[in-house]
Amino acid sequence: MTTIKLAIGSIFVGFAVLGLKSLAYWMTGSVALLSDALESTVNVATAFAALIAIHIATKPADANHPYGHHKAEFFSAVLEGVLIVVAALLILRESYHGFIQPIALDAPIEGLLVNLGATVINGFWAWILISHGRKRKSPALVADGKHLFTDVLTSIGVAAGILLAITTGWWILDPALAALVAVNILWSGSKIIKESLSGLMDEALPEETLNNIREIIASQADGAMEAHDLRTRHAGPAIFIDFHLVLPGETTVFQAHEICDRIELALKKAYRGARTTIHIEPEHKSEQTGVIVFD
Repeated sequence: MTTIKLAIGSIFVGFAVLGLKSLAYWMTGSVALLSDALESTVNVATAFAALIAIHIATKPADANHPYGHHKAEFFSAVLEGVLIVVAALLILRESYHGFIQPIALDAPIEGLLVNLGATVINGFWAWILISHGRKRKSPALVADGKHLFTDVLTSIGVAAGILLAITTGWWILDPALAALVAVNILWSGSKIIKESLSGLMDEALPEETLNNIREIIASQADGAMEAHDLRTRHAGPAIFIDFHLVLPGETTVFQAHEICDRIELALKKAYRGARTTIHIEPEHKSEQTGVIVFD
C-alpha cells in the first residue's frame, strides 16, 4: 500500500470513527464520550493535512528546492500536535460544565458498544499506519498512527470508567474521565510537536545510527587516511550525510572517486534514501595519521 493510499485511507477511517463516536455521545449524553468524539474531529483534520503534506513531500527536487520537499511532512505533524492541544482545551471546557452539573447517562451500555466498534477500527488502522510509516520513514504517517493509538488507549479508559460510573451511580466520574482524557491528549500532542520540531531544526540522527554510519565509512574507506567532521540530518524518508575524507597526496582523481562511490553505495544500501556528500582533503589536513578518525 502506497503512502498516498494510506493517507487517503486515514480520511475515510477518520470519518467512520467520528460518526460512530458522535452517535455514542448522542445516545448517552456522556461528556467523556464527547471528548472521544472531539478527538476524532482532530483525526479527520490531520488526515487531510497529512495527505497534502505527503503529496508535496513526494515531489522530486527542483531548482527552488534542490534538497527535495521532504520537510513538508514535519509541518503536517506539527499541525497535528497543535490541533490535539486545541481539542484537549475544548474537552476541559466540557468536563468543567460536567463537574458543575453531573447527569445520569442515557443508554450507556448501547453507547459503549457503538464506541467499542470505533475503537476497534482505530486500533487496526493505527497499527497499519505505524508499521507502514516506519517502513517508509514517513513522520506524518507515524505521527498519525501514534495519535490514533493514543485514542485507542483513552477510549478503553473511558469505557472502563463509564462502566464503573454505571455500577456505582457516581456520575461525576463521567466529566472526571473527560478531564483525564484531555490531560493525556495534551501530553500526546506536546510529544508529537517536540518530535516534529527536531526534524525541522535539522537534529542529528540518533547516536546508535551515527555509530553504524561511522562503521560503514571505516569499512569501505580502504585507501583513505581519515574521515572526520561527520554531520547528519533527516527530513522525512531522506537522510543527509556529509563528512570530510582525507586521502594520501598520491591518490589520483579516479581512485578518489572510486573510494567515494564505494562508501556512498554502502550507505545507500544500509539507509534507503541516504544522500551522501563527501569533501575530499589532502593528507596535511589529517587530524590523526594512519587511522580512520571520527569526531
